[in-house]
Amino acid sequence: MLELGQKTPDAADLVKDVSEANFMAEVVEASNDVPVIVDFWAPWCGPCKTLGPALEQAVIEARGAVKMAKINVDENQMIAGQMRVQSIPTVYAFFKGQPIDGFQGALPGSEVKAFVERVVKAAGGDASGGLDEAAEMAEEMLGNGEIEDAAQTFSAILGEDPNHAVAYGGLVRCYIAMGQVDQAEAVLNGAPAEIAQSAPLEAAFAQIQLARQAENAGPLAELQQAVQADPANAQARFDYALALNANGQTSQAVDELLELFRRDREWNDGAAKTQLFTIFDALKPNDPIVLNGRRKLSSMIFA
Repeated sequence: MLELGQKTPDAADLVKDVSEANFMAEVVEASNDVPVIVDFWAPWCGPCKTLGPALEQAVIEARGAVKMAKINVDENQMIAGQMRVQSIPTVYAFFKGQPIDGFQGALPGSEVKAFVERVVKAAGGDASGGLDEAAEMAEEMLGNGEIEDAAQTFSAILGEDPNHAVAYGGLVRCYIAMGQVDQAEAVLNGAPAEIAQSAPLEAAFAQIQLARQAENAGPLAELQQAVQADPANAQARFDYALALNANGQTSQAVDELLELFRRDREWNDGAAKTQLFTIFDALKPNDPIVLNGRRKLSSMIFA
């Protein structure tokens, strides 16, 4: 089980008081590895007392993707003069030894966080600070049948970043895998509005739809016999496709739905096409079943 906290660098390594003596080492040279945000402040500056802690928190939440240097302008006037600091607070972001962004004055907490994320992304980093890597490990756990460990990891990620769409989708799939479809739906319904339309949550919605269908899927053998007895029976073929997918035979289910679409694309208000898209949405975009299925469907539509 991955412990996310083990990957978090100490705050003392991320946020440091810097002087003229170590500016080159802690800012210019250090920015060759990760961006360094420099906060020019003074003890008598009111806005500095608001901005500084907000910056520190945002930097710590980035979990090593960025560092912060605090420079007291009263004690380091030469550096402040070289950087043309005319008022405080003034913030610069360094990467590869050069300033790449900055601002003056205090900002709301949301804008401070957005600034830090922008700096990290500009340097080609990951503002999630390793959460994406943790999500990949959780996906691997889920794929290996370690469902509870995967669910705990996805939950831990959401504790760090409530808007992590991949973790939300992964947690939904964990509950589906455990047969707790109602809980999966509750988790999905509780997702923040900001990520409600994201691809991982759209996929989770489709997976819940398929799980609901699986609960009511008919007996596979009987439905197969019904289709063989009457190939023109659209309802039997559609139900057979649902049963195939419920039994993990997704590729065969897609084939049956494509055959149904070929025979009668308008049947039941285009149910075959709708069901195909639900299956495609539930799978990864690069899944061979999706790629082949979409190609065959397109060839039928535009034939």
